Amino acid sequence: MSFEPLIERMQQAMTVIASSKTAEGQRSPFGVYLVRETSPTEFEASIYEPVVCLILQGEKETTIGEQTRGVTAGECVVVSHDLPVLARITEASERKPYLAVVIELDLLVLRSLYDEVDHLQLATAAARSMEIAPIDRALEDVVGRYLDLLGDPVSARVLLPLVRKELHFRLFLSKPGGMLRSLIHRDSNESNIARAIKTLRKGYRRSWDVAELAKSVGMSASAFHKHFKAVTMTTPLQYQKDLRLTEARRLLRASPHSVSSAAFEVGYESASQFSREYTRKFGIPPSAESTAA
Repeated sequence: MSFEPLIERMQQAMTVIASSKTAEGQRSPFGVYLVRETSPTEFEASIYEPVVCLILQGEKETTIGEQTRGVTAGECVVVSHDLPVLARITEASERKPYLAVVIELDLLVLRSLYDEVDHLQLATAAARSMEIAPIDRALEDVVGRYLDLLGDPVSARVLLPLVRKELHFRLFLSKPGGMLRSLIHRDSNESNIARAIKTLRKGYRRSWDVAELAKSVGMSASAFHKHFKAVTMTTPLQYQKDLRLTEARRLLRASPHSVSSAAFEVGYESASQFSREYTRKFGIPPSAESTAA
């Protein structure tokens, strides 16, 4: 399956975004991020928010919790929940760069489909918050039209909401859309976990009791722990730790924070514990990344 037509549309969209005064890097104001890398990268820590990512050329590797998964050209990644990840591009060159189209997903748009799709009997069992599958023709087509609209602001204002809705619909029906099919129900366990994740992201600096967090979304502690791990591939406390360490790495690299100030800023009470956990996660001590004099 050739993706040359979609690659060409992506390259045209990159030109449009680069010339736009409202664009940030290669991210458009329409929730599209276009990635082009000409060499492999080191592991970078980040928070994946709900997106669909189409890999058009090259390969990458993503680690969530203790699971590492490779993604290659012709595959798409559907992320349904906010996830702390380590990711790196493993195949890219000047002659054949890594190319990917990333589009933000919106739970409100997904749930607007409820009345039309709730009667459908589609599998949701064993769905995960990050699923990988081959790009199908329907997804390729809708993403191509999404990219075309980036160069036509007038048409985008009228048509983009329709195309975004179609994108969510196609993903809802797709093989990797099992978790999205669960999220369409506001009272599902997966929706409860999404609300808990939102709470954790806002309050990652404070100490949480798992029972308290479970109660806040109407679940028992045992059920909450079980479903949280099923969705995120990690525990609530490890998830919070990953949030803290990811933010600490950003602080150390972006501003003159000492190791101890970064540790306390993200909620650690012990700088030595922070250093141990940071080194375990990233393979280097935080002192090696601090820009503080």
